[in-house]
Amino acid sequence: MTVLSRRNRTHSLLPVPVVFSALVLFVIEAACAQESKVPGIIIDHSPKTSGIYIGSPSLAVLPDGTYVASHDEFGPRSTERTRARTRIFTSSDRGEHWQHVADVDGQFWSSLFVHDGSLYLLGTWSHYGNIVIRQSKDHGKTWTEPLDSNTGLLRSGQFHCAPVPIVIHNGRLWRAFEDTTDPKRWGLPFRARVISAPVNADLLRADSWTLSEPLPGDPAWLNQRFNGFLEGNIVVTPEGGLVNILRVDCPEGGKAALVTVSPDGKRLSFDPEKDFIDFPGGAKKFTIRFDPQSKRYWSLVNAVPLKYRDRKASSVRNTLVLTSSADLRHWTIHCALLHHPDPVYHGFQYPDWLLDGEDIIAVIRTAFDDEAGGAHNAHDANFLTFHRFRGFRSLTWADSVLKPEEFGIDQ
Repeated sequence: MTVLSRRNRTHSLLPVPVVFSALVLFVIEAACAQESKVPGIIIDHSPKTSGIYIGSPSLAVLPDGTYVASHDEFGPRSTERTRARTRIFTSSDRGEHWQHVADVDGQFWSSLFVHDGSLYLLGTWSHYGNIVIRQSKDHGKTWTEPLDSNTGLLRSGQFHCAPVPIVIHNGRLWRAFEDTTDPKRWGLPFRARVISAPVNADLLRADSWTLSEPLPGDPAWLNQRFNGFLEGNIVVTPEGGLVNILRVDCPEGGKAALVTVSPDGKRLSFDPEKDFIDFPGGAKKFTIRFDPQSKRYWSLVNAVPLKYRDRKASSVRNTLVLTSSADLRHWTIHCALLHHPDPVYHGFQYPDWLLDGEDIIAVIRTAFDDEAGGAHNAHDANFLTFHRFRGFRSLTWADSVLKPEEFGIDQ
């Protein structure tokens, strides 16, 4: 795997023996030429030939300004179903260059977050594994081990999630999970859940955390086109309540589920008649965050342009757009940020992002061309990339890489 950014790779060429110089330089130049086309700054690279794909990007900023990024590994040669691996990277220059600092075995689908000066990883042990949390006090170089209920093993079971936001509300930390009643099937067996803990608790102790009762889906929803909900975002509503907004799998996409969380975090409720919302890109994973300056909720999503709507929505990941809402129920696309015309082998997916002044900073699971012939497919990404979207609050269709009519939007 590549462990340096594209800029680092380009500037770290070493002399080679003259007899091999022409061949070696040709190979290096060819590789760099492929990588130079990848949008953003490359944090990590895993070619399809490795049988290991890049998943679950997450991003945090430490109190001293250090950026920390992570991703897990999945694919046929990974250990995702036994003791999964997450890789950790840091940047001391606001994302321009990245350094690989650690591999964490036994961590999957995990969110990075900072609390009381410490860095945490919260996710599962493996594909449909136990809920585990780890703590680092040295910028992600070393991590605690979740050996038992006192050291980070929060719940045993078959859980699912993604790197979704950790939100502080009413003195507690909140995060969404799902569990599954049938690990051999994807989607419909998922049940929405929420986990929370007091902000002053020992986060490594299982008894600090409350896990909600499960909320199952129903295949009769959406006129029997509902195939499951997953990868929920905990969000504080304009009225001060708490909701879990989940990705919804249905053939046409464009839907999300707005689930209400009880104040004590023990119960979830959902009315299928009114709580499915129109949400561009809702068939793929998204991150929703609130911006106090604009008083709007923002997200980066894989909306589907008109020309690709003959495909299953969850498979179309070649376009990333900026969208926002004032009330969480009505969403507006402001512009398309990234696009590639091929939806089969190219994708800009699973974006995790943070506000950074006037900018959005993001890490993205990217499927793109490389020296090995590109990604295995759009889903099975071969790059982790970093992006800075400058002045996001003022971006419009004039800044877009696609036109609004390509999404069926009249201007």
